[in-house]
Amino acid sequence: MRATLRWAHSDLRTHRGEALFLVLATAGIVVSLLLATALFGYATNPWQRVFTQARGAHVWLHTAPSADTGKLTGLDGVESVTGPYPTASATLASRGARAAVELRGTPEEPSVGRPLLTSGHWLDSANPDGVILESRLARALLAAPGDTLTLPGTDRTVTVLGVADSAEKRYRPGEQPGLVWAQPSAVGEPRGRVVALRLTDPEDTDYAVQRAVTVLGSGAVSEVSTWKQARAEAQGDNRLLGQVLGLFGLGALVAAGLAVHGAIGTRIRGHLRDISVLKAIGFTPGQVVRVFLIQHLAYALLGALAAAAVVQGLGSRIPGRLGDAVGVWHGLPGHTVALLVVPVAVVLFIGATTGLAAWRAGRVPPVPVPRRAASPGGRLSGAARSALGLRLPPALVLGWHRAFSRRLRSPATVARLALPLLLIVVAMSAWTTIDRFDGRPEQVGLPTSLTVHADSGLTDRAARTLLEDDPQVAAAYPGVEVAALVPGQTATIALRGLGTRQDPYPYSLAEGRAATGRDEAVAGQGLLALLDARVGDWVRITVGDQPQVLHIVGRSIEPENAGRVISTSLDTLRENDPGLGPTLYELRLRPGADPDAVADRLTAAGEGYLDVHAVPNPADGLSPLRGVIVGLIVVLALIGLIELLTAIGGTVREGERDLLALKAIGLSPRQITAITVVSTGCTALVAAILATGLGVPLAHWLIDAQGASSGIGSGIAAGPSAWLLLLLGAAAVAGATALAALPASRAARRRLADTLSAVA
Repeated sequence: MRATLRWAHSDLRTHRGEALFLVLATAGIVVSLLLATALFGYATNPWQRVFTQARGAHVWLHTAPSADTGKLTGLDGVESVTGPYPTASATLASRGARAAVELRGTPEEPSVGRPLLTSGHWLDSANPDGVILESRLARALLAAPGDTLTLPGTDRTVTVLGVADSAEKRYRPGEQPGLVWAQPSAVGEPRGRVVALRLTDPEDTDYAVQRAVTVLGSGAVSEVSTWKQARAEAQGDNRLLGQVLGLFGLGALVAAGLAVHGAIGTRIRGHLRDISVLKAIGFTPGQVVRVFLIQHLAYALLGALAAAAVVQGLGSRIPGRLGDAVGVWHGLPGHTVALLVVPVAVVLFIGATTGLAAWRAGRVPPVPVPRRAASPGGRLSGAARSALGLRLPPALVLGWHRAFSRRLRSPATVARLALPLLLIVVAMSAWTTIDRFDGRPEQVGLPTSLTVHADSGLTDRAARTLLEDDPQVAAAYPGVEVAALVPGQTATIALRGLGTRQDPYPYSLAEGRAATGRDEAVAGQGLLALLDARVGDWVRITVGDQPQVLHIVGRSIEPENAGRVISTSLDTLRENDPGLGPTLYELRLRPGADPDAVADRLTAAGEGYLDVHAVPNPADGLSPLRGVIVGLIVVLALIGLIELLTAIGGTVREGERDLLALKAIGLSPRQITAITVVSTGCTALVAAILATGLGVPLAHWLIDAQGASSGIGSGIAAGPSAWLLLLLGAAAVAGATALAALPASRAARRRLADTLSAVA
């Protein structure tokens, strides 16, 4: 054992840089996987905790006031029913902030879907104007218990008695109204009612919704929301960040394993005589394998322990969402298990790849086998001889020949080097896609910047005049958005009528064409998946008790409502309901306009009649991904550096046998050095070309697949620009040649005796 450790220590002193890079790469991989685990836990567990403690409802049904909800208690699979509670739409204002809300008359705490108070106390019958705000709504209004809120357009005020967490769909400005629990007397004249169902089997949610809507009648149900939708919304961008970290972490782990495998294989070829001597003095094959195995397991273990210590001790101090996720993860039940399992799994994987490569060392015979004078692929090809005949520089021709004359090892080296470069191209594509959402939102379903809701006291003509008079508003598209039941009555979707046939709304289309004719519409990917429909199909949806039949002529990119949106013109909806008027306006601003400044001006000009919100951009929630991408690129670059050092070492050793011949034909040490440098540069160039050629389409496929699964739809991916890809390839080639220059120069100036010893 002592001799094994001494040999390992000697090898470590010879390859210090490679050992350091392997430790750092392992640490980066473990950090990525631990952060991915933390984000998955952070995305799921807070909502799950609220849902469990509140005995969350699996289905929420918004019905007409006349609906007989008592029939729901007798449905099979329904464990309990809470409600109905009267509801009304309203707007609350506080400290200059406004929010659309749903007032829900709740005289006592519900047994199902109970709000979990985080501050304040429950409603008090002695204070009829007291309300409880959902926590996200309270943050948007900057409200706390004891604050007084106003209802614009009326002389009413309400007092905040408490703030509560809820397992229902959360408040989203301009999309989802916030929840406000109040005394029934505070609701006034209810526009509808809401009832909650808790099921015996949550997986039967769709069937239960269908039965409930059938019993009540489709005309009596205006909206359906389920626990699955609320959970998916709560997970949101955190789950996506976890998926990105996990994907790149696993990819980097595979790349690191291959790099370690290649490094050990190259080292074995360079130490054949030393291994033979070890066996001759009594080392068993198992001991030889253990030399390499213990050495690389120690590197991996050191990196894994360092990564686990950093995440455990400093992870919660990372600014932004990542730090919050790690802080919450520390308190979750599976935290300790994950903190142990992930590093151990990484170390075992690296150990497995090390063992496969080290097994070859155990098979080296104790008596060295003389090397052949030339390898089968060592003769110059016809193309190489022709190139020399054209008086091309010998270093260029012989360098290219040396890089690709090894029939099996050359493709393997290129593949191992191309893998981290390919993952870097994918990471760059993710960055470019985020930039596309930020810089060119009109290409990804966000042609407008502001959404304006006008109070009923303002006419359509007056509202449009007020909006279009602003010098930075390029266009104001009138519209309406209502909830509609899909065929089968298992879910609700958003039906939007935006723009007119004379002034159509500029949808971002990924398939088909714009809706220009009667009964034509475009739909999001989420809706097409829900209905199992495609472009060209006719669909029938129900708004209240009125059916609407639409012809889907295109697929639009829809970042809102998980893509469960079908959009047509306002004129089409008016044909079915002539009295329908616009309830919102989508504003397209002029280039360079500041949405916040325009929103402030319009709010002031509206004198309380306009509710202006910025259109939410999915990229806003993905800002932490930029830092993640940078960190991943650094880790992948370290892995690529390990592979480059391995390739350089192998090239230098392979060139030792040719050194005497090259000197004999008159090549100077500088030309011999150039052969090795060119060989390494050619390997890096081919790897970069391969990584670019495969990485760009792979990145498009991965990003579009994620977009399709989230409901936004495919067509959002954006690849890096050509100059960025050229810069990546140039950096890879320049780095390879720079790293190869020094060892190649030393090898070219070796003494004659050393060269003869290497060839022997």
